[in-house]
Amino acid sequence: MSPDNVNFGRYGKSFQEGLVQLIFEDRPFADQITEVLDVGFLELEYLRVFITKVLSYRDKYNKHPSVDAVTTILRTELEGEDEVIQKQVRDYFVRIHTREIQDTEYIKEASLDFCRKQNLKEAMLKSVSLLQNCSFDEISSTINEALKLGSDNNFGYEYLTDFEERFEIKHRNPVTTGWKDIDGIVGGGLGKSELGVVIAPTGAGKSMVLVHLGSNAVTEGKVVVHYTLELQDTVIANRYDSCITGYPLSDLRTFKDEIYEQIKDIDGKLIIKEYPTKSATTNTIRSHLSRLVKRGIKPGLIIVDYADLLRPVIVRKEKRDELGSIYEELRALSTEFQCPIWTASQTNRSGLSAEVITMEQISEAFNKCFVADFIFSVSRTIEDKQNNQGKIFIAKNRNGPDGMVFDIFMDTSNVNIKIMPKSPVANGMIPATPVALTATMQKGLLKNKYEKFRRN
Repeated sequence: MSPDNVNFGRYGKSFQEGLVQLIFEDRPFADQITEVLDVGFLELEYLRVFITKVLSYRDKYNKHPSVDAVTTILRTELEGEDEVIQKQVRDYFVRIHTREIQDTEYIKEASLDFCRKQNLKEAMLKSVSLLQNCSFDEISSTINEALKLGSDNNFGYEYLTDFEERFEIKHRNPVTTGWKDIDGIVGGGLGKSELGVVIAPTGAGKSMVLVHLGSNAVTEGKVVVHYTLELQDTVIANRYDSCITGYPLSDLRTFKDEIYEQIKDIDGKLIIKEYPTKSATTNTIRSHLSRLVKRGIKPGLIIVDYADLLRPVIVRKEKRDELGSIYEELRALSTEFQCPIWTASQTNRSGLSAEVITMEQISEAFNKCFVADFIFSVSRTIEDKQNNQGKIFIAKNRNGPDGMVFDIFMDTSNVNIKIMPKSPVANGMIPATPVALTATMQKGLLKNKYEKFRRN
């Protein structure tokens, strides 16, 4: 029998009494284990009462209680408890003064396993009622969350200790968009654990934009996992063919051999996974990604085309709440797999005629905007479509400025999307001749600028 299948009996009264004693006596251990320990994991009520008093003191005074402090607490704060429990708590407190823990190292090593198993036990008990309602996705989510307990060994970011790290590009490890103008304002691209959203009305080219983002990543050597929830996987693959090679969609069959010659040596890897509309949840995607990772395929970019077509894990009364939860779950996936995720969202009706689409036109759940790290819209009027033109509007940017509008060239026949260069003449004014500045000169100018800002 594997260790994961061992029953909970190995962590009986003796173990739990030793665990609580160690929490009280060993502050560094207490600081660590209380990150994952729930008082409800303890099966003996007098232990739950005792440890609750200890933890309440820590929360209130931001320090570990002394023996004298606990003695006072047990003398004055047990009146509301059953008399039997009061006696058991006080007897336990007396016992831990007269004995030393014999298996300190074992308890420390086994404490996390104890918490995980007790947490899983509670999740399984909760799943019984969910099973009666056939809430299988919620059962899966409940069990998965329980299994994650204690998997995060990061106790937080040390502001001063990790000073240099946050100025290194590898801290975010961004995946570029392929548009230098946009990469320049978003800090090099979409970073790991970040969620990017493309908003556009139907027919404006959301899927093509996502293919552009994926094509740029795969040609740069990234592993791209593209989930399609609307179009067939072969249709998406053909769009990648066109975007990477430049051959029009209508002529792909004619240039099949030429296309293969261009794509065969690509350093990256592209996996396209198709799910029928509203059939997959974020748990479905998580399961698929986990299988890929087990096979040694670690994604460098995840694309979900598109999130509004996912099925919610938990059914809610309001559609906007369901959609909001889907985006929250995608954001969690990006953190779990340390990988940027691009997805798209539909605009409401007003977005069809808008010259520039803002977040006000986002469909259904506006709280999508709160979750995402980077949002840009694609606007294309009828005239724009006729002229292969459009606009990109930077609606939200956690890593830099927003509110900018970029004119784009967008040829849907060969999935070609480019940022148009700004005209050198604007508003009848000719710009000054640019002067090349050294790094020292640039730093000096910026320093003067911010010193002036601080004085004001």
